[in-house]
Amino acid sequence: MKITLVCLIGLVASFLWINVAPSMVSKLAFEGFQIVMVSIVIWQACDPFADAAQYFGERWRIPGSVRGATLDAVASSLPELFTGLFFVMVVITTAADPAAGQAAHNSGEGFGATIATCAGSAVYNMILIPAFCGITIALTRHWKPVIEIDRKVITRDGFWFLVCEIVLVAFLFQKQLSWHLAAVLFLLYGIYLAWLWLDALKYRAARLEAIETLRQLPSPDDDQIRQTLAQAGVSPSPSLIDYVRHELNHDDPETDSTEHVETAGVFFGWFDIHLRPAVGYAILAASTAVTAMACFWLVEITLSIAETLNVPLFFVAVIVAAAASSVPDTLLSIAAAKRGDDDGAVSNAFGSNIFDICICLSVPLIAGIILNEGQPIDLVVDGKPMPGLFGLQILLLTMTVITLGVLAKDFRLTMLKSCFLVGLYLIFFGYAVLGSLGY
Repeated sequence: MKITLVCLIGLVASFLWINVAPSMVSKLAFEGFQIVMVSIVIWQACDPFADAAQYFGERWRIPGSVRGATLDAVASSLPELFTGLFFVMVVITTAADPAAGQAAHNSGEGFGATIATCAGSAVYNMILIPAFCGITIALTRHWKPVIEIDRKVITRDGFWFLVCEIVLVAFLFQKQLSWHLAAVLFLLYGIYLAWLWLDALKYRAARLEAIETLRQLPSPDDDQIRQTLAQAGVSPSPSLIDYVRHELNHDDPETDSTEHVETAGVFFGWFDIHLRPAVGYAILAASTAVTAMACFWLVEITLSIAETLNVPLFFVAVIVAAAASSVPDTLLSIAAAKRGDDDGAVSNAFGSNIFDICICLSVPLIAGIILNEGQPIDLVVDGKPMPGLFGLQILLLTMTVITLGVLAKDFRLTMLKSCFLVGLYLIFFGYAVLGSLGY
């Protein structure tokens, strides 16, 4: 809340500064404070959405790794979806020359910004979110200062992210993009969801078996619950242990919510809304609407920054729009890690990336083709490949392989590994800065 008040004061002060002494510095200050404000709005819109998603995940008995890769991922990836969609729509509809050739060029620039936002967000999610979670846990959870990574998060979510990424990179070597890319990505996401559904069925069967075993024990304690769940092949997070304990005490999970998911916090957690199915769906709809408006604001600011600095929109989007739209992913994963849901914390990052590539790129691509009168989207500017695109393809693949290798080593995330990942992201940040300077 203090950060919000400081940002509001800075926003008003920079606005007055522009009117009194307009300059590049005053304009950048105003735009910078707007970026912080829009990030806060997106965070506050997605926070109750995430609470409602977790509520439904518990009611439907979805495992933490699957919930993190689906419900949590969608909750935190809405900003990328709307930002990408608005980039395409705004750039095309505000074009000065509506001629066919100019429209194709503008649609390519808009979709280029969409690619930059989704790819930049993917790098941010994949590298910084686990790093921030690892640093937070190392500093706050002294009894277990490391994050245990479920092998499935790497072999399933990491594998699928790599597959989707390779498909995307292969398509980006073309000069134009048509609806075929969207169709392939939609198909990949459908197969991924089917895989998650099968994993959820196996989880529910294993958990039911564990609960039946626990019912035969007189008043099992937390250690017995943890051991029984682990023997059944279920990752025993603290939140799951709490939920199982309530179920053993004859609480009905299908009609009653558990203590840790029964409310959704709004406005910095000052107010709590009691969750019921109808209320949960209403929160999802309202949060989505607010997120969409905030993302339109984010697109306008990003375009303004690119114009102020006189640099390609691609390089501004890959850092500014990507980071601002990734705030919910970061906070959601850190919150999951703090409550002991290590699987959900890491799988959310990879699940968000898969959603970003498969859905958050496909929907804007289709919209761009429709607005471009059915013509493919150009990835060529003035007869040359779009600036920064090839470097982004190489960095995205390279950093994915390195990050998966770091996470797969011992399947533990320590403070040292987290600091290494932060350094890896700084390399990516340097690429964007140098690219914007024309190097």
